[in-house]
Amino acid sequence: MSVGIVTGASRGLGLALVRALAEGGWRLVVDARGAGALERAVAGLEGVHAIPGDVSEPEHRRALVEAAGERIDLLVNNAGLLGPSPQPPLAAYPLPELVRVYQVNVFAPLALVQEALPRLVTGAAILDISSDAAVEPYEGWGGYGSSKAALEQLTAVLAAEQPHLRVYSVDPGDMRTQTYQEAFPGEDVSQLPPPGDSVPGLLALIEGSFASGRYRARELASVAA
Repeated sequence: MSVGIVTGASRGLGLALVRALAEGGWRLVVDARGAGALERAVAGLEGVHAIPGDVSEPEHRRALVEAAGERIDLLVNNAGLLGPSPQPPLAAYPLPELVRVYQVNVFAPLALVQEALPRLVTGAAILDISSDAAVEPYEGWGGYGSSKAALEQLTAVLAAEQPHLRVYSVDPGDMRTQTYQEAFPGEDVSQLPPPGDSVPGLLALIEGSFASGRYRARELASVAA
C-alpha cells in the first residue's frame, strides 16, 4: 500500500486530492488547522489518518511524518496562506503578516520535506502546490505571489539535489475555492471550475513518470485523458 502525506486537506484542492487517492487505495496522513472541519471532511474515507495542526510548527510536522511510518511514497505541500484580504500593495504590506505568509508558504514546506526526506523512498513524489502568481506580476499579489515564487525556486533546487525523487511545482489553475473568494471579496466566483477539475493532473504526476519540474495541472489532465 502506498503511503502519502497531504497538507491542507480540509477543503478545496487538498480534500479533492485526498478523496481521489483514498479511492485508489492509498494510506494517507492529512492535516489542516481546523480540527472540526478536518474531521468532517475526511469522515468515512478509508485509510485516512487526520492530524489537525499548523504545518509551520515543528512538533506538528514531526507528528505527520511519524504517523506516516518508515516508508513514504508521496508528500503534497498544499497548505497555504493567502495573507491579508483584500491583497494590499507591497508599499503598504504589513511586514509581520508577510513573515507569516512566508512561514506557511515557504519555510513550512521545506521543513516538512527535510523531516520526511529520510523516509521518502526512491521514486517518491513531492508536489509543491504553486500558482500562476509565482511567475506573473499581478498588482496586489506581491506577498502571496513572491512566496510562491520562492517555493518554486526551492522546489527546483531540491529536484536538482535529490535526483532519486520526483519533485514538482504544480500550478492548479484558478479554482472555485474559499481562498480564491477571499482573494477577490465580493466577486462572483461561481463560474470558476471546481478543485476536482485539477485533480487528474495531480494524479498524472503522482502515478506517472514525468521528470521533475514545473507543471500546470489542467494541461496534464488533458494529456492524461
